Amino acid sequence: MSWLPDDFVHPVLVPLPGGGHHLRPIRETDTALDYPAVMGSRERLWSLFGPAWNWPAATLTYEADQADLLRHEKEIAAHQSFNYALFDTAETALLGCVYIDPPERAGADGEISWWVVDELEGSEVEQALDALVPQWIAADWPFEQPRFVGREISWAEWLALPEHPGR
Repeated sequence: MSWLPDDFVHPVLVPLPGGGHHLRPIRETDTALDYPAVMGSRERLWSLFGPAWNWPAATLTYEADQADLLRHEKEIAAHQSFNYALFDTAETALLGCVYIDPPERAGADGEISWWVVDELEGSEVEQALDALVPQWIAADWPFEQPRFVGREISWAEWLALPEHPGR
């Protein structure tokens, strides 16, 4: 059994309130924008995701990032997991990502996390994203028990949970 209903259609464009920014599924062709966003915020991202995902490594290369984005693109197409990139309207800058994944830990049917680049930390854009994601998940995704990792539960608390029984 899949973690999502067979007839589920994932959103392809999600505007942020206030205009000027949107989310869309990430693609391999976004590497030129993703790589500087990730590496420019690498230390903070490692403090968030490093213990759980070992990402982003200090040695992450452009080619490795490109391979990661191709993997994400294929996972999205197969509905295995989802990575939405946060862009400005013209898609000239990648400003963060939202991850929607099948549960790795017990007690949830979907696990959601997100980040913005260092320059947007504490900004109105980050606040809009923080407000949007839980509402968007509730409105457009088929989860009964979504878990917002790094928000409603810390990464350390998440790591301490037992594995999801379906894993």
